[in-house]
Amino acid sequence: MNITVFHGSPRKGNTYKATKIFMDELSKHQNVQFIEFFMPDDLPKFCVGCQLCMESTNDNCPHFQYISPIYDAIISADALIFSTPHYGACGMSSSMKNLLDHLDFFTLTVAPREEIFSKKAFVITTGTGSAAALKPISKFLKNWGINRVFSFGIRMFTNKWGNMAQKKQDGLEKKLRKRANRFYNAKKGRPYLSAIFMYHMSAFILKKYVKSGAYPYDYWEEKGCFSKRPF
Repeated sequence: MNITVFHGSPRKGNTYKATKIFMDELSKHQNVQFIEFFMPDDLPKFCVGCQLCMESTNDNCPHFQYISPIYDAIISADALIFSTPHYGACGMSSSMKNLLDHLDFFTLTVAPREEIFSKKAFVITTGTGSAAALKPISKFLKNWGINRVFSFGIRMFTNKWGNMAQKKQDGLEKKLRKRANRFYNAKKGRPYLSAIFMYHMSAFILKKYVKSGAYPYDYWEEKGCFSKRPF
């Protein structure tokens, strides 16, 4: 299993610690390999909202030199891990938000990718309001067509993992390892119903209002998305 990991913070603090425990348990399975990206080092430019990736192929992104290896790692992966601390302003870290902004072209309504529909993903956060980061990331990934999205938010009332009572540390590690094994053994399914609905609505809208000669209609036609469901 090839797993691509996105770390949403350059600080190797609580979220990094939790993610490494999760990865360590996965690595006990002999066929697991990881590719890791660290934000913002691996994506130092902010999305400028030009929408070129939404109106044409994603290689027109002005930051394609950074997006290209990320795109390749996602396409070739069997599973994805997104890891971010929870911050009060918008839930996830700004670096993680920037990554997702740059990857908006993966959304089913723009350019469905058959490779995405066989993948599963896991989202890890730490912080007192971790659910505020989990929900938007999970929803975003489901809208790609990923067929299984798991998550685990760790509520921490301290800024350092080691400051927690040893009993709590041991309990969280046990939960992370249990979830890692469950994630590894999760079987392939179909995209979520909400994503399937979006797929059919997009096909209808493109046929009725966009039509040939414009992107993404031509992409859908080239990939045969109008005549078949790629999942």
